[in-house]
Amino acid sequence: MEIYILRHGNAAEAHGGMKDADRALTPEGAKKLQSVLRRAKGVDVKPSIIVTSPYRRARETAQVAAQVLPGGPTLVESRSLTPESSPEAVWEAIRAHKSEPQIMIVGHEPLLSLVYAYLLGAPVQIDVKKGSLGRVDVDRFIAQPRGWLRWLIYPKLAGDPV
Repeated sequence: MEIYILRHGNAAEAHGGMKDADRALTPEGAKKLQSVLRRAKGVDVKPSIIVTSPYRRARETAQVAAQVLPGGPTLVESRSLTPESSPEAVWEAIRAHKSEPQIMIVGHEPLLSLVYAYLLGAPVQIDVKKGSLGRVDVDRFIAQPRGWLRWLIYPKLAGDPV
């Protein structure tokens, strides 16, 4: 399975009594995501399912991905992708869709850094920037995964040529 790990794009700052979960994706954040996702589309990224955090900025990021990527992926919300969750919970959410050749997860830091390390079975530290997209491949769905990092792209690197 190809697992695509997408961190939400830039979000508006909280104001007043706004909850963190209600922060929206900014127009600039959406634009940067589109650049990353167009690059991904060019290398045949087409997940049938996008599992996303229920936080607004993550849901809106998942919606941008569903619009840009081919195949009309189904969006599924999962509390396993909220910031306070665990890599083990994310792995269980992924395993629930193990028959899919590609899946995308959309979430937050610091969780996604921990997910990379968990999926790779190594104490690696990856700088998961807002709007970044990475691919980890796994071939077995055992309790503790052992995946391979195939690539990671940041919005700054994916920017459309001027």
